[in-house]
Amino acid sequence: MAQDGNLTPKQVIGCVLAGGQSRRMGGGDKSLMDLGGKTMLEMVLERLGPQVPEIILNANGDPSRFAHTGLEVVADPVGDYAGPLAGVLAGLTFVRNQRPETTHVVSVAGDTPFFPGTLVEKFCSALPSIDPVIALATSADKLHPVFGLWPVALYEDLKAWLETGQSGKVLAFVDRHDSIEVSFEKDPATGMDPFFNANRPDDLVTVRKALGHPLT
Repeated sequence: MAQDGNLTPKQVIGCVLAGGQSRRMGGGDKSLMDLGGKTMLEMVLERLGPQVPEIILNANGDPSRFAHTGLEVVADPVGDYAGPLAGVLAGLTFVRNQRPETTHVVSVAGDTPFFPGTLVEKFCSALPSIDPVIALATSADKLHPVFGLWPVALYEDLKAWLETGQSGKVLAFVDRHDSIEVSFEKDPATGMDPFFNANRPDDLVTVRKALGHPLT
């Protein structure tokens, strides 16, 4: 458990949340869409890989479509596309059952290719000595609750929360616990908000433009 702010990234497993239905993108797996030679998921994994010792992927449906990643794929354990909290619970469940030495899960969105390369380090450094505490990311005074550091100690409470039909909104659950907000600056390579997420086809054009690729 984290004590005296000494949590390190070695105690954190990454969980990429890709369990949504991508309705605004027209359906399908938006994380597998090409952005000019790489998929969004590949970009996300390149960002997260150096930050944590292990990554798992939260996705529903046939896991074989992600076989090329070599990642453990964990489905939402509750509900029917119950939102990001169900994905967080999937990550906590995996860690609790399979990686008991791990104390925290960091959640990142599978449609946000420019999130900070310092995400996990800053989360860990910001934690106070109180445990458990949830850390959430902010940028430009906007909260991004899908990007969070979650103590595995909250597993039972989150499981009960979702199984009893409580709100699937992240902040509704977070408000039950101690939490902190950690601020991040613009992505230095693109000048974009680091938590820009590609929800719609037009957003893919924005991402490709930022990467210097043709807008097709």
